[in-house]
Amino acid sequence: MTKFRAKLTLILILLIGCSMLVAGIFMAKVLENSHVNSLQENMERELHVIASSGVWDYQGTDAELFKYYTTQAHRLKDATTERLTYIRADGKVLGDSDQLPEQMDNHLTRPEIAAAAKDGIGYTTRYSDTLKENMLYAAIPVKNEAKLTIGYLRISLGLAQVDKSIRSLWYFLISGLAILFVIAGIVSYRIAKGITRPIERMTKVAQQITNLNYESRVPAYRNDEVGQLGQAINRMSESLQGQMARIQENERRLQGVMENMMSGIMMIDREERIMLLNPSAEAILGFSSQELLGKKYNEAKQQYDFTKMIQECIELQEPISDEMMFYYPAERILDIHLSPIAHEDEEWSGVLIVLHDITAVRRLERMRSEFVANVSHELKTPIAAVKGFAETLLAGALNDKETAVSFLQIIFDESERLNRLIGDILELSKIESKRIPMNFSPVYLPEFLERSFSVLRKEAEKKHIELSMTVEDDMYIEADEDRLRQIIINLLSNGIAYTQDGGKVRLRVEPLETNADGDYERLRFIVSDTGMGIPRKDLPRIFERFYRVDKARSRSSGGTGLGLSIVKHLVEMHKGTIRVESEVGVGTKFIIELPVIH
Repeated sequence: MTKFRAKLTLILILLIGCSMLVAGIFMAKVLENSHVNSLQENMERELHVIASSGVWDYQGTDAELFKYYTTQAHRLKDATTERLTYIRADGKVLGDSDQLPEQMDNHLTRPEIAAAAKDGIGYTTRYSDTLKENMLYAAIPVKNEAKLTIGYLRISLGLAQVDKSIRSLWYFLISGLAILFVIAGIVSYRIAKGITRPIERMTKVAQQITNLNYESRVPAYRNDEVGQLGQAINRMSESLQGQMARIQENERRLQGVMENMMSGIMMIDREERIMLLNPSAEAILGFSSQELLGKKYNEAKQQYDFTKMIQECIELQEPISDEMMFYYPAERILDIHLSPIAHEDEEWSGVLIVLHDITAVRRLERMRSEFVANVSHELKTPIAAVKGFAETLLAGALNDKETAVSFLQIIFDESERLNRLIGDILELSKIESKRIPMNFSPVYLPEFLERSFSVLRKEAEKKHIELSMTVEDDMYIEADEDRLRQIIINLLSNGIAYTQDGGKVRLRVEPLETNADGDYERLRFIVSDTGMGIPRKDLPRIFERFYRVDKARSRSSGGTGLGLSIVKHLVEMHKGTIRVESEVGVGTKFIIELPVIH
């Protein structure tokens, strides 16, 4: 913009300067001509005055005439400072103020004399051989009373004086032009700056818009073409700002969707390079986006079946869906959907891959099948026992009172077991379907745990098991009292059931996340026993429905295999966590952490 301003300033200076120079030259020429014309007019007047006051009828010899008229010429030159020449009608010089007349040539053919004889006045400018300078000559004819020319009167003026005047005039004009030229330069710069400053600001705003600064605006100018251009740039900037805001909002939404989708999204462009990968896809495939983006799909160290599936979609350019087992980074089942991408012109541009991790779904389906099978098996066992012993009684065992009582006791025990099993199944179904309302209220733990222990004391005394608890006197928790009691009794019952005679079952409650004032945010319940323990391989499945470590021991103890699963769901409904630590032959420890306030 500085170069443009300089060019514009130079152009304006040249235009103004040339105009002023032409005008100055024309004015100087006019003044010069006017000055010369003025000199000629003055010379003409002087000639007429001299002619009217002079004596032209003086008689005598040539020497006397030379002397007389030369004296007159000198006298008049002293008064006018101009050269004066008296010329007779035949061209002979009678007197001259600067030269001897007898030495001067005949002047009848001189241009000014010829012009005077013809027109009554004659002017000429020429170099004087006598005076060795340029001279301006003026001559008039002198006539007698009969109007006959008896001589010529000529005066001349050295042009050195005229040139001096002209030079003074030129110096004045050049000085004036120089001053005007400086003023014109300043004015031109101001005009150029006034024109280019708005354009310069608009250029800066355009550059800022190019650098994605859409809040930049052009200052308001007058309502001319430049102002209208600035308003157009402002409207364009506002429009771009609005469009970019919408684009950025859409990008944020799309990015939020991509980052929070449970399904993995992967996109391959027309050059077969991976160009998009969301966090879920990174977790599913076991590679970060830095490792995969920009690489070709067949160079991305992916499973061969998966790579072959992508290749097939690219070749056929048709959607493909299939389930596939992946073994890295963990064993899982993926539902894979591949769709070719085409623009409006139907030109193929890549492949969109959607990865659904359906491992949990398949596990749930398997667990559902196992649950149905386990329920069928668990129900079938007591029903078969009841049916078998009832048939035995009907076949004649009723006559043997002792045998009949024994069989009836077995039938009663199996029906009780069947009743507990059905009750636990219904309870677990309600808990899993979230149909159990939770009634939270403050629970005073020492009193609450004492009541829970009293329920199990007789059972523990039968096996000579020592029950003990450790809890502070002022400890409270906000919980559903009935469900919390169900959790504690289930864990203590398991401890008693799987601990040998003479063992120990303990419950300890300790605060977690205690602040400087002694207040705590969470409580930890630890139920430990000195029982047989759980093998390490069974620990991950201990909370599954119907899972038993020792199936024979569980059935003999009357367990249904649903207690720990119910406990886990109830703990999660209290926003807590449960884990187990166990060592075979040493004992088992269940650790529950619950928030104090809900």
